[in-house]
Amino acid sequence: MAVARNVWGYIERRDHRLMHRMNRWRAPRWIRIWMITATRMGDGWIWYGLGLMLLAFGGPQRFAAIGAAGAAATLGIFVFKALKRLSQRPRPCQFEPHCWSKVLPPDQFSFPSGHAMTAFSVALVVSYFYPSLEGVLFFLALSIAISRIVLGMHFLSDVLAGMFLGVALGCASITVFASMGLA
Repeated sequence: MAVARNVWGYIERRDHRLMHRMNRWRAPRWIRIWMITATRMGDGWIWYGLGLMLLAFGGPQRFAAIGAAGAAATLGIFVFKALKRLSQRPRPCQFEPHCWSKVLPPDQFSFPSGHAMTAFSVALVVSYFYPSLEGVLFFLALSIAISRIVLGMHFLSDVLAGMFLGVALGCASITVFASMGLA
């Protein structure tokens, strides 16, 4: 138990050190625009738009791709909401205000990042069905994840946990759809 407490203390100290740096960093205008745009796309709009594009132009595998990505994202919502209730970790913006970002958090708790979880689960699943989109999807997912730290919505460990869980959900969804003969 003492080891776990020491490890968590180490993570917390690193998270808070990075939070202080990010909250005081006056990023160049192009980075501010990129981060706010990425976080807004991660609110869900980019995934709904991608689903509509796949539905219209995705070919014969479109239903399996949309179903697997939708299943991963939906399960992710339940997972991150349950973990947030359990952890009740305050967000960085509750410790100190951000110097330039006025983005409001979607909920009260920080751990894990639902934006990162959804971004990585959807990016993984859709890139499985459409390998040519892999670079764009993972750039988008990484941009969304980084934006959550830069904008003071999450700590680094929240985002890393969200990324890890998103990849796990994406792999599970692909496995289930493949076992059913749909992938």
